[in-house]
Amino acid sequence: MNRTRTATTSIALAAASVLVLSACSTGDGSDGVVEITIAGPNQWNSETTTFGAGWDQLIADFEEANPDIRVKTNVLPGADWSQTLSTQLSAGTAPELIFNQAPHSPDQIVPLDEYLDEPNPYVDGVDRWIDTFNQDYFGESATRARNAAGNFEWIPFNLVIAGMYYNADAFEDAGVDPSFDSVGDLIEACGKLEAAGYDGIAADRGPLTSTWIFNAISSALMDKYKDELNQFDAEGNPGTAAEVTQKSLAKAYLTGELDPTTTPEFGESLRLMKEVYDACMTPNWSGINTGGAFHGAEDFLSGRAAIAWGSNFSAPALDEVDWEWGTFGFPNVSVEDSSYADGTPSRFGAAPGGTSYMIPSTTTGAKLEAAVRFMQFITSPNAQGWLDSSGGIPSTNDTVAAPGLEGLTSGDWAATPVVKDLGISSKAKGGLPDFSGYLLGTKRIDEELEELKADFILWAQELAADGGWTEGWASS
Repeated sequence: MNRTRTATTSIALAAASVLVLSACSTGDGSDGVVEITIAGPNQWNSETTTFGAGWDQLIADFEEANPDIRVKTNVLPGADWSQTLSTQLSAGTAPELIFNQAPHSPDQIVPLDEYLDEPNPYVDGVDRWIDTFNQDYFGESATRARNAAGNFEWIPFNLVIAGMYYNADAFEDAGVDPSFDSVGDLIEACGKLEAAGYDGIAADRGPLTSTWIFNAISSALMDKYKDELNQFDAEGNPGTAAEVTQKSLAKAYLTGELDPTTTPEFGESLRLMKEVYDACMTPNWSGINTGGAFHGAEDFLSGRAAIAWGSNFSAPALDEVDWEWGTFGFPNVSVEDSSYADGTPSRFGAAPGGTSYMIPSTTTGAKLEAAVRFMQFITSPNAQGWLDSSGGIPSTNDTVAAPGLEGLTSGDWAATPVVKDLGISSKAKGGLPDFSGYLLGTKRIDEELEELKADFILWAQELAADGGWTEGWASS
């Protein structure tokens, strides 16, 4: 449990021997300085011009080590950053570094394999940049590290894990113990919190709260199918992987082996998710704009709601609250909650993709080299201060996680599910399903399942096209 966290802003500079780009070779600007822009959403606070003081210090340190490079930060609005970057990629106008969750095709992004096979100039004693990363999450055998074409196209600046933050003072007022054993326990607690004058879970109209709840439930209920779904290894070849790969899921959807309308655990996941929404969520959640470090940030940070979903990046936003706080993972689905439960616990697991960036294929020459250099700097010990100040979990082996996140980073919740990310959608929908109609009661469950089936098939077809898969089922 924590009241505040101390931000560490001192960051070690790179060794003086690191070479900088030659000013005479850039041709950019009258002073010969190469300028690059990094563009993406603010995952840590509500600032519109910066990702935070630790980030600004990191850039200052990078520019001191690389006096011929300047880095600008373009903070994109949380509501439409994805569409903005996707449109820029299509138009060929995207900046040099962009958030990797923007919908795209492999040909729009620079493959980074050759860079990863060379040393990171900011890390001593390691022959290849790829070997400096935690291989469980980002490495040659990591399940989700490559794109559909088999290339590394983005670099994880950190790892991400999400979960539930709670107001410990509100829990004490309501007589609620945060050690929930089941979804039913959470729903019961929401009733006690409401009786004590609090909303249960803060939420907004964004898709992440519902997607994370759906994923937590469905991953547990669908774990029983892991062996039959697991058909491809991390590189996309026939075999198995530690986690069921996206290619394995795509095949299952395209062949009908997995069908939301006939596989009952999908409907059960929707039913349980709606029970949680009906019992716990801020009543007017569908009218609340997305934004801030938490889902429904204003209601949670003001103390009106006792619980909110957030990632490890959300912790710095609690530095100024005057109440105690803690964290926990989404509760397990017990056999009392569902007849489809088999004892598999709720799991989320740390994963790459938190703050991960890629380089558009329109970036060339000195700007390309500068963008790669910044990626190398931020995945070295020089990033420790930024990790400490931002609630960061490192993707590399030479830095350590920020303190205060033990409720998210320990126990079953911290383990990676074998069947994961079942809440997926097509690029046109930003990659996330829209559950809002079903949750608001304007769409029947059978209609939602039919829509999910169509979304999953379209997602699988897009993935097959992007990957150039030649198997017969891939053209189904």
